[in-house]
Amino acid sequence: MALLNAAPDGHDLPLAVTGLILAGGRGARMGGADKGLQNFRGQPLARFTLMRLQMQQGPALAEILINANRNLSAYEAFGTPVWPDTLDGFAGPLAGFLTGLAHCQTPLLLTVPCDTPLFPLDLVARLRRALQSENADMAMVGACEEDGRLRAQPVFCLMRVEVLESLIAFTQQGGRKIDAWTAQLKTVLVPFNTCTDDPRAFFNANTVEQLQSLERS
Repeated sequence: MALLNAAPDGHDLPLAVTGLILAGGRGARMGGADKGLQNFRGQPLARFTLMRLQMQQGPALAEILINANRNLSAYEAFGTPVWPDTLDGFAGPLAGFLTGLAHCQTPLLLTVPCDTPLFPLDLVARLRRALQSENADMAMVGACEEDGRLRAQPVFCLMRVEVLESLIAFTQQGGRKIDAWTAQLKTVLVPFNTCTDDPRAFFNANTVEQLQSLERS
């Protein structure tokens, strides 16, 4: 995996992007609750995430989709297309990737989870710049850990729609782990560790307590 320090410089690149909110999980660590519908700052998490995507700097996203497997009417009320997994059994993020790629009408697909609501407002611009400058298949967020090391955040990624064929083959062979699939692609890791990056930007709320803590911070 290549590493690129794609700090924001205001430069916009031409390839259009579709956004995909991943809200199709079981919510096991939230007692089985539908995580995307949990309250955060007066809004369901998935709706807050949708609004965050609509606020992205640079050209607007061409479309925003939601991947959900329960309570579809509640998600549809947000006013954006909702698509369930095409793989059975809550198969994880790759199932969401498959769904998003299958319905993406632009050259690029951005994925963000519904439980990490404070991601940067320049997320799309920085990932897209890195993807195109490195001619990569996928650009992935590298978030800073407490020890200062970068850790890949594969559910925060920007990918070319052409990777759909590779993903179909991988999942048909029983593959479900993101890292195993992305290892087959040309990827670039984009650090989000500048002095202006919010240290909470990629904190994901897996439990009700963590969500409440993030809301208070």
